Amino acid sequence: CAFEDSACGYQWDYAHLPWTLHGEGHYISVDTSYEGEKAVLYSPDLYSEEWSCVRLIYQLATTLETSPDPTRLNLYLRQEGESFDRLLWSAKEPSDSWLIASLDLMNSTKKYKLVLEGEMGQDKSASIAIFEIKITPGYCMECDFEENHLCGFVNRWNPNVNWFVGGGNIRNSQSILPKDHTLNSALGHYMYVDSVYVKDFQEVAQLISPKTTAPMSGCLSFYYQLKQESSIVFTVYLRDMSGFYEEIWKTDTALSTDWALAEVDFNAPYPMEVVFEVAFNSAKGGYVALDDISFSPVYCSNQTGTPFDPANAGCNFEEDLCNFYQDQKDGPGWSRVKVKRNVYRAGDHTTGFGYYLLANTKYTSQPGYIGRLYGPTLPGNLQFCLSFYYALYGFFKMSGTLAVYIFEENHVVQEKIWSVLDSPKGVWTKAEVSFKKPMPCKVVFVSLCKSFWDCGLVALDDVSLSLGSCQAADSFLLSPGECTFEKDECVFTQKKRGRGSWHRRRGPTPTSYTGPKGDHTTGVGYYMYIEASDMVYGQRAYLVSRLLRGIPGKQCLTFFYHMYGAGTGLLSVYLRKEGDDEEIPLWRRTGEQSISWLRGLIEYESDRNYQIIFEVIRGVSMRSDTAIDDVLFQAGPCLEVEEIQFSSGHPDSLNEIEY
Repeated sequence: CAFEDSACGYQWDYAHLPWTLHGEGHYISVDTSYEGEKAVLYSPDLYSEEWSCVRLIYQLATTLETSPDPTRLNLYLRQEGESFDRLLWSAKEPSDSWLIASLDLMNSTKKYKLVLEGEMGQDKSASIAIFEIKITPGYCMECDFEENHLCGFVNRWNPNVNWFVGGGNIRNSQSILPKDHTLNSALGHYMYVDSVYVKDFQEVAQLISPKTTAPMSGCLSFYYQLKQESSIVFTVYLRDMSGFYEEIWKTDTALSTDWALAEVDFNAPYPMEVVFEVAFNSAKGGYVALDDISFSPVYCSNQTGTPFDPANAGCNFEEDLCNFYQDQKDGPGWSRVKVKRNVYRAGDHTTGFGYYLLANTKYTSQPGYIGRLYGPTLPGNLQFCLSFYYALYGFFKMSGTLAVYIFEENHVVQEKIWSVLDSPKGVWTKAEVSFKKPMPCKVVFVSLCKSFWDCGLVALDDVSLSLGSCQAADSFLLSPGECTFEKDECVFTQKKRGRGSWHRRRGPTPTSYTGPKGDHTTGVGYYMYIEASDMVYGQRAYLVSRLLRGIPGKQCLTFFYHMYGAGTGLLSVYLRKEGDDEEIPLWRRTGEQSISWLRGLIEYESDRNYQIIFEVIRGVSMRSDTAIDDVLFQAGPCLEVEEIQFSSGHPDSLNEIEY
């Protein structure tokens, strides 16, 4: 839609700010002349059986330089059969003229809508304009350079050498070639760079593709011409978001004066840009021209290697050690253990009643009190993010008691990439570390006691590996129906705020012998809880989700709850369908359950719009702080089943570890 005389079936949400169509300027916009937080625009139903590219031409205009709550434009994908919209892209940089965003949409058999959300932020005179939304089949990095937006490719400006658009039969154009490749005519366009203005030795011109926004691998191909009088080097790089360049193709020979085809294998498991770079040595260098960049999801070479699956390099230790192992000669430094639910010793991180690894190196046969746990071999030249949870007990000095090393294949130590400094005692704490090595390597967890007298226990659980670095900018975004309470209360609101309500908190609760010591997400983040000392026996507090979209078929709600304290009351979960007065009870727990965060699973169905309600009833004493964290809504049935949906009391409090 180019918004020339209509909005082409795009509609706005009347519950929010209105959009204004400017037919003469060919754009649609929203500004702060009306009171309100945001404006929402959604597309008609769309289908794309094939991979396609959404190009958005937009502009944000603001007066404030920086603001804690900036003006933003977000683009969501609303898929049929999903209760939540998936965030595809977000921008908050103001500009003087229009900008272009290119987003890859993976092929899908479901119909979908695009949802644009403009958040006005704190700025008193902000505006957001959208000039064009274009959905084309194919990949965003493909381009024939026939349109003026150049598919979102940009030239990195250099005072002397730059990529220009050539062709188009413009009289005074710099056009060096008689014909382009796409149309094979003088009217067609291509990109070129020449050496006329080269001043210095080694001048470089770069043409940069839009960033990939979905994992893709296959064959990148393009046509080029290279004419040289003195040496020119034409190179193609992949550049990741941390600025790391990897060369994937290079030529410095002129083949012929005709268009030549280049093909190169391309693998982008995390966001990357393709950089076409030409380096000149003198003003008599010659030129390079480029046209018809295209991509196919099949490798050009007969490369049949299965792509690396990071899921095989993680483990929650519920069934076994997965692909982790210990060296026999080290002795058994790490044991797989489980703790029955009790109020003294915390259980695992995965469910609160499953297995985790425990290193008690005090009594191993080897001297040095060391336990090593080796991970599987990882391929070289990929950026990884390792994340895991650890808990420490009984050490006087914590620093260095758990460390992560990178070993080469032959077990030669490469480097230490992480070690513990200090952490809350006995709380599952999340650690994340990014690394990238040129050669294949292994991750090794090492637990170490400095002496027999200062030797506690090290616990490890939920090790996972993902591609890309751990910075959020590098990953393709979070799962949409997830709420960790780290930033806000997400989809939940209170019926009423006040003393008898849910609070967002981090760290331990104020009353001793009740409530969590830390949250479930990271150990040092936020959770929601009720403060029993502010409430009376039998008082209720409700945490209610906003209206969620009903979908056909089963859905699964996963969450973690914490019910520790001798006076703990009731925690219940209800489903309320739109138009119904009564609430359907889905799940309930009564009384003290465990000192750990426990996982709750609920399978439910609702084809009408609905709300989920968490209700707590305060127990008999102050020691009834009840908390929840890490709520996740997923379409489809639960993969595991919880035996009891409604239970009271807790099992015998045995403080024993099962090996």
